Amino acid sequence: MSIDTIDEAHAGHTGIRMRYLLSLLVTLVFALTIYPAKAHAQIIGDLEVNIPFAFHAGNTKLPAGMYRIHMLDNSDLTVMEISSADGSTSALFEVQDAEANTTPAKSELIFNKYGNRYFLAKLFDEGNPSGSQVLKSRYEKRTSQESTEAQAHLPAHHRAQQGS
Repeated sequence: MSIDTIDEAHAGHTGIRMRYLLSLLVTLVFALTIYPAKAHAQIIGDLEVNIPFAFHAGNTKLPAGMYRIHMLDNSDLTVMEISSADGSTSALFEVQDAEANTTPAKSELIFNKYGNRYFLAKLFDEGNPSGSQVLKSRYEKRTSQESTEAQAHLPAHHRAQQGS
């Protein structure tokens, strides 16, 4: 008789625990559906750009030339990959969301210029005011303290799709 009572009490405790876990799950799902998800800037397809000067992208110095840009985006981190058209040079670096003052009429890269040094700063896709901003490296921060800043804007275009 005492064994039956312990089993019944355990079964009742398990039922309460299951209802608690179920209500916790429902609350979590509800909270995630009403909480606005962070929208990441998304470049649709790869971009190509001819950069006529040596420049810094993140912590990497790259020579002048034709480049392809690709965004790698997951829920926690957005990374930009820039590689030379021939594949000989590339860099990966973290970017964050940026907003343009007006909707850009064309895709473009924006560089910060300090003296004769260029640093990739922002990227915007045609027709989308949401873009990407490159996080400043320690070298850019140091360089920006030594000279005045200007900006250089370079047009970019979407890379032609393979097999089209």
